[in-house]
Amino acid sequence: MLAGSATSDYLRMSERVHAALAAGRPVVALESTVIAHGLPWPANVEVAGAMEDAIAAEGAVPATIAVLDGQIVVGLSTAEIQRLATEEQVWKASLRDLAPALARRATAATTVAGTLACAALAGIRVFATGGIGGVHRGGESSLDISADLPELARAPVLTVCAGAKAILDLPRTLEYLETHGVPVIGFGTDELPAFYSRTSGLRVPHRADGAAEVAAIARAQWASGLGGGLLVTCPIPAAHALPQETIETAIAQALREAHEQRIQGAAVTPFLLARLAELTGGESVAANRALLLNNATWAARFAVALA
Repeated sequence: MLAGSATSDYLRMSERVHAALAAGRPVVALESTVIAHGLPWPANVEVAGAMEDAIAAEGAVPATIAVLDGQIVVGLSTAEIQRLATEEQVWKASLRDLAPALARRATAATTVAGTLACAALAGIRVFATGGIGGVHRGGESSLDISADLPELARAPVLTVCAGAKAILDLPRTLEYLETHGVPVIGFGTDELPAFYSRTSGLRVPHRADGAAEVAAIARAQWASGLGGGLLVTCPIPAAHALPQETIETAIAQALREAHEQRIQGAAVTPFLLARLAELTGGESVAANRALLLNNATWAARFAVALA
């Protein structure tokens, strides 16, 4: 964490974010992969701006994070968001990629794991994203498990999401979180949301129905010395939710195509999300936007309650 300055060799905070943290005001971290890799232009810039506006409207300070010119930047400017959205060859930086990106002065958008690590370095306690990564379908044999999961257990940050991405193996993802001791809290729900859908049929171990209750749980986690992170899952607003059968049919087709085209590793998720957008006639993109804004709003409310 930076004590008296907004800048170090590898970490630069905007003056707005630095001042808010120094004064103990609420700050919400935002990832940047959704800008560079998650949504097409200009929707990516529009959604990034709308998420920041939603956080500010609740009385918190937004801090979008990326790697630029050899530094982790916490609190991107409008021009820097535009740069991420339009520049070619932007890295997709998970935790393993941060040091190489810094050393090579790469332009890198941070994933959930990458953003969590950077938020923890800056001393930010609340983070809003769309959906976390998890155990991929077939992960029991491929061992394809997102770095998001161990970082959720390690970083002392409250992550707000709409569940794990629906393209993943949700039961195994929930099991992994349990194994690593991550409190998973359903916000206003007893079920794990399935990103595009409000329900998954999987029960969450804990439920909270108000911002003060979420803040109390987070405070107990950290003040007691337990450390690590917490995951709060907010269902997508009902008006924008997609029927589970519809999205599962589209996911099955996209997975078949990915297998046939031998798409692997980090390229899998962007391919699947792009195909889902095509197969649902754009409905998945609209749903993604709605859940991102909803998560940003609630993350800000949790941050205010914590502060």
